[in-house]
Amino acid sequence: MTEEANAPGSDERVDENHVIATRREKLDKLRAAGNAYPNSFRRDTLADFLHGMYGAHEAAALEGETQVFALAGRMMAKRVMGKASFAQIQDMSGRIQVFVQQNTLGAEVYDAFKTWDVGDIVGVRGTVFKTRTGELSVKAQTLELLVKGIRPLPEKWAGLTDTEIRYRQRYVDLIVNPEVKLAFEKRGQSVRFIRNFLDALGFIEVETPMLQPIAGGATARPFVTHHNALDRDLYLRIAPELFLKRLVVGGFEKVYEINRNFRNEGLSTRHNPEFTMLEFYQAYADYQDAMNLVETLIRDLALSVNGGGKLVYQEREYDLEQPFHRWSMRDAVARFNPDFDTGKTADREYLAAFANKVGAEAKAGYGAGKLLTEIFEKTVEANLLDPTFITEYPTEVSPLARRSDANPEVTDRFEFFIGGREVANGFSELNDADDQASRFKAQVAAKDAGDDEAMVYDADYIRALEYGLPPTAGVGIGIDRLVMFLTDSPSIRDVLLFPQMRPEA
Repeated sequence: MTEEANAPGSDERVDENHVIATRREKLDKLRAAGNAYPNSFRRDTLADFLHGMYGAHEAAALEGETQVFALAGRMMAKRVMGKASFAQIQDMSGRIQVFVQQNTLGAEVYDAFKTWDVGDIVGVRGTVFKTRTGELSVKAQTLELLVKGIRPLPEKWAGLTDTEIRYRQRYVDLIVNPEVKLAFEKRGQSVRFIRNFLDALGFIEVETPMLQPIAGGATARPFVTHHNALDRDLYLRIAPELFLKRLVVGGFEKVYEINRNFRNEGLSTRHNPEFTMLEFYQAYADYQDAMNLVETLIRDLALSVNGGGKLVYQEREYDLEQPFHRWSMRDAVARFNPDFDTGKTADREYLAAFANKVGAEAKAGYGAGKLLTEIFEKTVEANLLDPTFITEYPTEVSPLARRSDANPEVTDRFEFFIGGREVANGFSELNDADDQASRFKAQVAAKDAGDDEAMVYDADYIRALEYGLPPTAGVGIGIDRLVMFLTDSPSIRDVLLFPQMRPEA
């Protein structure tokens, strides 16, 4: 079916301002005639229901069909042919063709229909039939204009392909690019699956403060705001971690939250200053238990929303049915740097020289643990395509994680990578109040030395630990990055309905 966009047949670009002016004239006539925005039409079915119910029927089987259905949606195409015309309407479920006849509707309604534009929202009541070409259609018995579209939709031959415009005008993107809507439907399915998965294991969902007196729970630069009544600065949270662990102290031994975090950082294909995280905590568990749970969750999630454990991301196949790799940071660095000496991971001088050689950052204040992490991030992360857990993160870069009993220079911590991106971070929680206080003090010193992302001292959290935090494992999973993988999306902006954008020029 071809589209008539009320524009010249040539490929000349119609001046948008002229189109808008013409449509406003039509709206003015509607206002003068009465209610230009009626709200009395009620639909009783959707396009996909009709396709599912009647799509397989032969034309002859639908002859004489008398059941009347009421549909409403946006007119996406229109073809006027004398006293009979076709239109295509799109609702939340899909599209369906509508057959419009002057003899059925009457000359007044039919003549009005001929002036309607692609992009208008209409309501139709009618019966189903199939055209000579076999397309399921609705034969209109009544037809109403519900909303006049003032701005024209993108021209069919150009579409809406400019990613900048697509992100800024997501409402138009969703109208003209149906595959975009499918990605966000899969996002919703993913979040729903995660909730059901954790609920079935006995976890309790909670909500913790978005506005916090101390920006804690992660190393990141916060957004700062001011509360006038209290006359104090508050922070949009960078993580819910410290509040969730307070709840574990209080007896919520299995707890989770799916909500927004905010970090005052740059924009990229992997970063948005506002993003969605899942964090869950389980008492009487360790990081190994947490890794096992994450592996099961991600495998089962892929099976649920994608129909299988094997999927393609950016033209590469991934097999989530196989056991995920588990490597220590030290061994991962050696795997991708054959000349790296694993016996010198505590030798700061050696690590600084190696960092300089591979182009990793090596500031004067970095200790051996921080340098090893910089080397890992520079030379390893992007190569972790298959699902991989990296363990034994240095204590220096893990201020909230429990030290390893075997080696106090590293922690019982992991990060999960897939497609070269970190998706999850988890560890056995540090529940030694004195150790935590000491590490907070080290973070304060780092902040005083110029590290804007270092943590501050949270005295109330230390007080909570002094009441006793059970042995606990905790995990944070980036929902946006996980959905990117499940929907084959190259940028985080493809899975955020309204990503943060730079100001329009």
